[in-house]
Amino acid sequence: MVKLSLIVPVFNRPEEIQELLQSLVVQSNKQFEILIIEDGSMDKCDRIVSAFEEQLDVKYFFKENSGPGTTRNYGCEKATGNYFIFLDSDIIVPEEYIQIVLEELNGKFVDAFGGPDRAHPSFSNLQKAINYSMTSIFTTGGIRGSKKAVDVFYPRSFNMGISEVVFNKTGGFSEMRFGEDLDFSMRILEQGFATRLFPDAFVYHKRRNNLRTFFKQINNSGIARINLYKRHPETLKLVHFFPAIFTLGLLLLILLSILRTSLFLLPLAFMAILFFADAAIRNRSITVGFLSVFTSFEQFVAYGSGFIKAFWKRIVLGKPEFHHFKKNFYK
Repeated sequence: MVKLSLIVPVFNRPEEIQELLQSLVVQSNKQFEILIIEDGSMDKCDRIVSAFEEQLDVKYFFKENSGPGTTRNYGCEKATGNYFIFLDSDIIVPEEYIQIVLEELNGKFVDAFGGPDRAHPSFSNLQKAINYSMTSIFTTGGIRGSKKAVDVFYPRSFNMGISEVVFNKTGGFSEMRFGEDLDFSMRILEQGFATRLFPDAFVYHKRRNNLRTFFKQINNSGIARINLYKRHPETLKLVHFFPAIFTLGLLLLILLSILRTSLFLLPLAFMAILFFADAAIRNRSITVGFLSVFTSFEQFVAYGSGFIKAFWKRIVLGKPEFHHFKKNFYK
């Protein structure tokens, strides 16, 4: 029998835990426990968690800061279930989520699964634009949550489940600060376990609430892709180079438009129109469409510049693994 343990690492974001727990209160199926793992936060959420103890089977743990991956491992060690679901703290869970997951696992069990993410109607216009850029088929987000877009499915830790057997055999997440979920998914597959997308088990994912933190997140993702290549060389695909090519091409087109003619900006204008139209239609908002132009271009440049930087340092210069914005990631 499948017994679910929901594991949520949190770092200085108590207001998000309030929303997450409130969404879990109204689940149609209450067969789960929740473990909130505070990763050395200064701004703790213990009082918020205690307010839900009569409504939910929720437990709170505090540990020294060590990063998201090892914090999830800590939660697995404290859990009493035999199937672990990892959720980010900036998640709102639809009321049928648990029921859908249990139906999938009881109908056709799988060692590890992942689910997609969407923007909740209550999210700000900028958050909806960021969600568009991270999930659209016209950006690199298009390879993340579609059965048709991937040959091998790699669950992501914002909405990911694994069996206790998988955790015990793999040892869980590594100490990587960024890209740790992809590294884990790659090791799960390398050890012969199966993964599957649960397309209906989606969550509402807030992500970042300003362009600065969004850039930091995506820039670190670009760096992490090269770090992952060094650990798992066979996983680097041609599509991963596209943001870097785009970034270099963007600089070239801007330079040519300055030196010669503004006609060189036409390809960029075409992309902007495409992003605007698609995002505006999907979100039924001109404002979101307009903001999505900026977030989509920022996503490409942030990822591409991180990828180029890491390629130069790690592959050309042979430097060790690194990342940026460790101390001021949320600022």
